[in-house]
Amino acid sequence: MVRMRGFALTLVIGLPAGWLCAWLNAPLPWLIGPLVASALASGGGVALYGPRSTRAAGQWAIGAALGLYFTPEAVERISQLWLPILFAIVWSVLIGMFCAWMMRRYTDADPATAFFAGAVGSASEMALQGERNGGRVETIAAVHSLRIMMVVIILPFAFRWLDIHGQDLFQPAASSVQPASLAWLVVATLSAGVLMRLSRSPSAWVMGPLIASVALTSTGLVSTAMPSWVVNTGQVFIGIGLGTRFAPGFLRRAPRLFAVASLSTLAAILLSSLFGAALARLCAIAPATMVLATAPGGIAEMSLTAKVLRLGVPIVTIFHVTRMAALVLLLGSVYRRMAHWRGWPREPRQPRKTTGDDND
Repeated sequence: MVRMRGFALTLVIGLPAGWLCAWLNAPLPWLIGPLVASALASGGGVALYGPRSTRAAGQWAIGAALGLYFTPEAVERISQLWLPILFAIVWSVLIGMFCAWMMRRYTDADPATAFFAGAVGSASEMALQGERNGGRVETIAAVHSLRIMMVVIILPFAFRWLDIHGQDLFQPAASSVQPASLAWLVVATLSAGVLMRLSRSPSAWVMGPLIASVALTSTGLVSTAMPSWVVNTGQVFIGIGLGTRFAPGFLRRAPRLFAVASLSTLAAILLSSLFGAALARLCAIAPATMVLATAPGGIAEMSLTAKVLRLGVPIVTIFHVTRMAALVLLLGSVYRRMAHWRGWPREPRQPRKTTGDDND
């Protein structure tokens, strides 16, 4: 009952913030408004609650909607981008190591905490791997939440201020809702999400629906648009899911660490933007699209930004999906090799069960 009241209060705070942002014509209003409002309220001590089920529902809506952009033409174009994707994965490892170095150099964070907090990977998976290697899971999760919030706010507003938008050549397979196709899409994407969740895959409720939606769209089995209210509701649920992570006293507990994390995130955004613009010249893609594709943000948030600004949704999505998958597989081994080489102490802790629900 207490949690239900907390969730109701979260909606009471978040929804008006979304309406206000929409009225002000802010980018991603139904994501940014609830995110900022719930983060400020939760961090200020208000007892809010963001259920995992609503966060999963939001991730399902976004994953299923993004997959509708993967027409056969889009898939063919993406298949030609394997080398830029490889460069982007290497860049993500390097920029994560830079952020980790900043936290290690200017705070008292231990090596494992600094490394996995700085990594530009799935927040839930990085927290789990950090804990396995002796890091502080609460700090890792908090730094990732701060990073995602900063990227979600800064990049869309910067693009709006600079009047950056495009005429995306990649359009959804259909421009209107087709009830029969939509029903098949809902069944298939929900089933894929459940299967990914049962297999404990990271970002299960984004990846499962996305994979199913891509498969149905690219083969022509489904041709429909996603209702706009479903996408907007998904943004609200993701926003409050991120915002309610900010517990009371979030910044007071370790102000120096979070100040350094904020500065390193700003540097990562700037450096990744320059890298993305340079990479765009190599693969003849709009620089703005590649800036989003290489940004240190999450799959859903950056792909949504591309959708709103019409900037190559399939390209942005596939870059972030492959980055997330590669870093989840690689970073544990990278850290162990560095720990052996540098002689870092390792104090493994009993890992917690993760939800696999993070959308980064």
